[in-house]
Amino acid sequence: MEVFLIRLLQFMLSISLLVLLHEGGHFFFSKLFGVRVEKFYLFFDPWFHLFEFKPKNSDTAYGLGWLPLGGYCKIAGMIDESMDTEQMKQPMQPWEFRAKPAWQRLLIMVGGVLVNFLLALFIYSMIMFAWGEDYVLLKDMKMGMRFNKEAKSYGFQDGDILLGSNEGRFKDFNADVFRTISRATRVDVLRDGRQVSIPLSGDINLLGMLKSTPAFCRPLLPAVIDTTVADSPAANGVLAPGYKIVAFNDKPIGSANEFLEQTSRLEDMMTAAKTHADSLKIRTVYLNYLNTEGDTLSTRFVLSPDLKLGVRFVSMEKIYKQTHVSYGFLESFPAGIVYGWNVLKGYVSDMQYVFSADGARSLGGFGAIGSLFPSSWDWYLFWKMTAFLSIILAFMNILPIPALDGGHVLFLVYEMVTGRKPSERFMIVAEYVGIGILMLLMIVANLNDILRWLGYMY
Repeated sequence: MEVFLIRLLQFMLSISLLVLLHEGGHFFFSKLFGVRVEKFYLFFDPWFHLFEFKPKNSDTAYGLGWLPLGGYCKIAGMIDESMDTEQMKQPMQPWEFRAKPAWQRLLIMVGGVLVNFLLALFIYSMIMFAWGEDYVLLKDMKMGMRFNKEAKSYGFQDGDILLGSNEGRFKDFNADVFRTISRATRVDVLRDGRQVSIPLSGDINLLGMLKSTPAFCRPLLPAVIDTTVADSPAANGVLAPGYKIVAFNDKPIGSANEFLEQTSRLEDMMTAAKTHADSLKIRTVYLNYLNTEGDTLSTRFVLSPDLKLGVRFVSMEKIYKQTHVSYGFLESFPAGIVYGWNVLKGYVSDMQYVFSADGARSLGGFGAIGSLFPSSWDWYLFWKMTAFLSIILAFMNILPIPALDGGHVLFLVYEMVTGRKPSERFMIVAEYVGIGILMLLMIVANLNDILRWLGYMY
């Protein structure tokens, strides 16, 4: 429960900040061009609100809604999600959105997206300034990688050290490595002390690489115990930090990767278990391990119902040399901009998979987003996640879907090119269609979260 509350608090704080600044972008340009803003709300307020305040001599009511699905800035003379058609029937006033030139209306509509994008770059820059960068270079991972069957069918071998591709040298291990391999026509590896080039097709399915179990590739790590988890099968004092697991049910184990693969195989066996005795038999395993004196010992363990032993193996950072890069204040801005731009490029390139069946199943709602925050409060991870969500919010809002900022931008560009405004009836219908699309996507994404929680989807 404590972990849930910590994640919820981080999620709510992050989203509130992003929504306020996004709507603040619309607010700023509206005020700049003399457009009246009637309401400025964090969260939506159908039927009632939690708080509202209207300063003396102000046209704007500021408030807090009860439905935490976003926020809004109600701009006078504009057809938006408020669907205030009565105002549009009145004579046009000079302080209304519809009375302003198209270029001013365009800036008002892109104001929120612009703020979110610049905010992400600023946060990334400040992360670089405050914490710098810490990573392990792929070429320094001397044990190499563990590859699955698909990867091995292309010519990769366990222990290969990834060096680069026809697009350039690899840096650290992250999602960009998978993206690069998926479109590469050649990947260079270090194998048994010599460089080997592996030819590839250039069109490997990225989503399949990311979702496959075991993973397409993962850094090979020794099965050396770092810590044991309290109240777990391993918390009986038999296993201790520094011990190395060398066999699982008499099958030799050469790495932490192989240990995890063995436990994942038990998951398939558990689906066929019909009784408690069947389950208990599957969960009972025999481990051979070396203690810190080098003695080989063997012990029987009964794994937890979710097939966990309760050990954490030594991390990559504890095994390999870490590279740390510090940035001065001025140096942090170009570094943050490059990092943020690469995050955006990666996210945009991955959007092509959303329209596939696997991509639709991969959509996540509020639960999936909230679970991305750390289980304990960590300002570094909080700001990094907030910057990432800011980029997502900017990109999603600029999509040419009615009811989103991008839909309004599309109609404004049409007006600027043709010199004709879309009719008010068309705008109202488009707004309804856009809201319907967004509601459908939200339902699918959050339904996926529920199905994953119930165990019907992974």
